[in-house]
Amino acid sequence: MNRLTRKLSEIKSNNKKALVGYLVAGDPDIETTVELMKLFSSSGVDIIEIGVPFTDPIAEGPIIQKAHDRALKKDTSLISIFEMIEKYREFDDETPLVLMGYLNTFIYHKKLIENNENNAVDSILVVDIPGELNLGDYGVKSNNINTISLISPTTKKDRVKLIAENSTGFVYYVTLRGVTGSSNLNIDEIKKNIKEIKRHASVPTLAGFGIKSIEDAKLLADCSDGVIIGSSLVQMIEQGSEKKEFDRIGKYISEIKKAIS
Repeated sequence: MNRLTRKLSEIKSNNKKALVGYLVAGDPDIETTVELMKLFSSSGVDIIEIGVPFTDPIAEGPIIQKAHDRALKKDTSLISIFEMIEKYREFDDETPLVLMGYLNTFIYHKKLIENNENNAVDSILVVDIPGELNLGDYGVKSNNINTISLISPTTKKDRVKLIAENSTGFVYYVTLRGVTGSSNLNIDEIKKNIKEIKRHASVPTLAGFGIKSIEDAKLLADCSDGVIIGSSLVQMIEQGSEKKEFDRIGKYISEIKKAIS
């Protein structure tokens, strides 16, 4: 049982909801990303999702796309991200870490993933492959890394079953018919779709995309096993980067965690 499976099991047994915080590795730089990860975990984030910078992040809205661009200008690669994670693991060997990225990156660095030195990474979410598949289907095999699959409001019912059964980390339910950072959550639709996913999934279902406020997080936590906060955090990182002042982020995470607990 890796960290992710163990953490989600603990949260469920305590009748709590999981909080996942997303950031882009290398934005504003690798060293600051390590400090932000520490801030995330100390402020109440249960799982850290690390965006792997990519030249064409098709699932991302403008806020996260710009973060990818900034990170790439700093020459952030999957190699430097694994080195960054090793540094973070010296501080925290308990918080589960999820890599979120695009297929080409992971195939190119196949050996890095398969080795996964010291089991530093717990799960991978590949945005641009069908949810019924995982990295193993593309020749990248690792026994100690979970696979997270995406399901959206437009996913057909027969595929929902297959995708839910395929996911071994958690099911990531995309709450919107758009890119990250969009708005206008349809709570009734979300509740209905998550209920359907839970009929088939043996792992928790977490909801992400479009969560901006404490109210959003609370509403989604009521019908899911936890929430994923991305664009809001990435935007706050950008706003605080020049002076490296991120206290606002810690306060925001603490408030979200309290609201969903």
